[in-house]
Amino acid sequence: MFYQPPLWLRSGVAITIYTAFGAAKRWRSQTKDSPPEFQDVVLTGANQTPLFCQYSQPQITKGTIVATYGITGSLEDQWFLEILAHKAHQAGYGILFFDWRAHGKTAALSPDLTSDGLYEGEDFVRLAAQGKQHLGLKPPFFFTGYSLGGQLALWGLKKAQELNLRSLGLEPGDILAGAVICPSLESHRSLSYLEQHPLKRNFEQAIAKNLQKLAWQLHTYHPDSFQPEMIEKATTIREFDQYLVIPPLGFATTKDYYEATSPLYFLGDLQRPTFILYAADDPLFVPDLVDDLEAVSRQNKNLDTRITRFGGHVGYVSDRQCQDHWGDSDPWWAWQRILDWFDQRLDPQNKKAVVGASNEIASN
Repeated sequence: MFYQPPLWLRSGVAITIYTAFGAAKRWRSQTKDSPPEFQDVVLTGANQTPLFCQYSQPQITKGTIVATYGITGSLEDQWFLEILAHKAHQAGYGILFFDWRAHGKTAALSPDLTSDGLYEGEDFVRLAAQGKQHLGLKPPFFFTGYSLGGQLALWGLKKAQELNLRSLGLEPGDILAGAVICPSLESHRSLSYLEQHPLKRNFEQAIAKNLQKLAWQLHTYHPDSFQPEMIEKATTIREFDQYLVIPPLGFATTKDYYEATSPLYFLGDLQRPTFILYAADDPLFVPDLVDDLEAVSRQNKNLDTRITRFGGHVGYVSDRQCQDHWGDSDPWWAWQRILDWFDQRLDPQNKKAVVGASNEIASN
């Protein structure tokens, strides 16, 4: 699968930094598709946790995309997710986005903390069910996300094959497939890699700072649920999980928690078509995960894995040659490939593509 960024972004660190800062300021001028009109709604996830959602549906609908974002932020500031909204609306897909646990407006509704998929996977499924029953959103449903949101979407696909869908008002075929961009696949090894790397630990420190800020916001909303002394200790990602996340979940160590929540260990069992875009130069993840992902993808025909040489962490800004190759109108290569892939799952003439993925591993 051909992907090529501009020459000056052919470094995982460079394109990751540009995506976080430069592209965040320029994306509106580079996005050609018109935005949808969203409606706000509060739905419920696992254990009746309230989740703030936004949804939209075009008049003619192919299906509905359920999605959320990465480790920090909210629906109000996730411009990369907003690009998906523009493109999906133009392509004829309904949209159901949500602030996941402890994030955005959901954080004000509930003190329930993140669980890296243990509960969020069921949240995806329950949101699809309520979207169908109460909001008129049309199946089939597709789950997607990027970074840690990609991990959560993979958990959604896992839970879709474990839960009794009919008891929730869904038919088994209503949840058709999923696609993720640079998902977190193995948290313990990648976090250890960041902590020990002389340069890349700066990424860990930046994320940890935002997590601590998130914790103080939660304390403002729910002062009885969060102890200030625990928040003050949470100066790293691992400490945030150690002092705030894992105690109510019953894990003894963060290593146990990370291994229990890492999708790498269940990818081989996924039964629905799953598209994974993964950059070999992603600076946030330990490099040897590429070999692990290739190995598990060869074993499971439902995984359509595309490992690209460039892209960084949720970068995938394409140059003009790449845009011309694909016929794209803008540089947001990853979302366009995902929407193209969703369209292929819907193609009644391509029975094989609807039932299973092609399991191709690319290294361009």
